[in-house]
Amino acid sequence: MASTHPFARLEPSRIVAAVESLGLWLPGEPFALNSYENRVFLVHDDERRRWVVKFYRPERWSDAQIQEEHDFLIELEEAGVAVSAPWRDAAGQSLHHDQGFRFTLFPQVSGQAPELENPAHLFAMGEVIGALHAVGERSSFRHRNTLDLDTMVLEARERVLGSHWLGRQQRRAYERVTTALHEALQPHAWAGEKAIRVHGDCHIGNVLGRDEDFTLVDFDDCLTAPAIQDLWMLLTAEHDAEWQMQLSEVMEGYEQHRDFDRRELTLIEPLRTLRLLRHSAWLVARWEDPAFPPAFPWLADAGYWDGHIRMLEQQRLLLEKSPRWLA
Repeated sequence: MASTHPFARLEPSRIVAAVESLGLWLPGEPFALNSYENRVFLVHDDERRRWVVKFYRPERWSDAQIQEEHDFLIELEEAGVAVSAPWRDAAGQSLHHDQGFRFTLFPQVSGQAPELENPAHLFAMGEVIGALHAVGERSSFRHRNTLDLDTMVLEARERVLGSHWLGRQQRRAYERVTTALHEALQPHAWAGEKAIRVHGDCHIGNVLGRDEDFTLVDFDDCLTAPAIQDLWMLLTAEHDAEWQMQLSEVMEGYEQHRDFDRRELTLIEPLRTLRLLRHSAWLVARWEDPAFPPAFPWLADAGYWDGHIRMLEQQRLLLEKSPRWLA
């Protein structure tokens, strides 16, 4: 049976026609890149320029929210921050429409992800994020989301509990641990004035470069949040000495552009907890997208949910401990 999902209509000919409607000519077919939330393709034009074309997931963001993402990227690029800003047509438009889809072209950024065991790479990552945040704090988003622990935890919890994936015992265990997590996270709420415009999903998959020159890509999740939201996923070491090294290098690079409030380090485990909760809720919410079942088949395995609940219980215990930087 043919899929009725909107992305099922994104055949190669439709992608080419959309891009060529902007005045570019594509001599070859698009190459699908690894993306699930949106659909992203690599194309090249007759001048041998390589582009990444992103088709936004229908009904996820409003036009105003997408445009605010683009405007932020343009502001960052004009300030000399290493980002990939969207291509604009002669009228200055960066968000385009074709047959019910919204799409954008970005110049392709080549390179590899940083190595988080490499001090020079960590310094460089801190530096580019510090430069980003120095621009991010100059103004505010009007349309993009704000990272809110309380609201987002409850939304993720209800998404999972409203699904069919949990068995009876798993449901009770999930309800119990997420209730405890929600309570444990209450003291970690932050004042609104402490939040700035950030990338929002700053893991190494969204960073590309060579040597010590890195570019941030994919601002699809940019939002208002504490600065640590863009930094904590770089601190991956399990042993304290290595973790402190990572923190030191990232902070040294970051503070080339902007001071960092060390008190935000207490938010690392709360933010990790939120990410764990939201990831499972995201998979549940997107399961009707035909790209998801073959990519995440383990979601249908009871063992996955048992492991997820155990991980959430571990996070509850971690929230009770003193942060690493205070230990």
